[in-house]
Amino acid sequence: MIEGIKANSPSQQRSVHLVENKSGSELEKARENEKNENMLKQQDAVKLNEIKEVVKGINEFLQPSHSSLKFVFHEKLEEYYVSIIDEQTKEVIKEIPSKEMLDYYAAMTEKLGFLIDKKI
Repeated sequence: MIEGIKANSPSQQRSVHLVENKSGSELEKARENEKNENMLKQQDAVKLNEIKEVVKGINEFLQPSHSSLKFVFHEKLEEYYVSIIDEQTKEVIKEIPSKEMLDYYAAMTEKLGFLIDKKI
């Protein structure tokens, strides 16, 4: 038993407890496990900081764009598509999927419907 060691934090208390109860190779394994735990915690902290920086950069990039999303109903297909609209000019920046492609698809299905689905 080790005397005269005062443990202030829970990790120090755990270390003192390990020293009191383990000897030789068990003590080395315990120290190695503790080192590995500390390294994993440091790596997680670094990854979290990197993620925060990337999110901050994306938010700063998107902030001045002043754009908004609008869900639009396509009447012929009876489905919704997304329009990205500039808030200042009210101009459509992008459509996902594009309205033109949806119109072509609706026209193709209509033509194919006449050949396949309709009875003559």
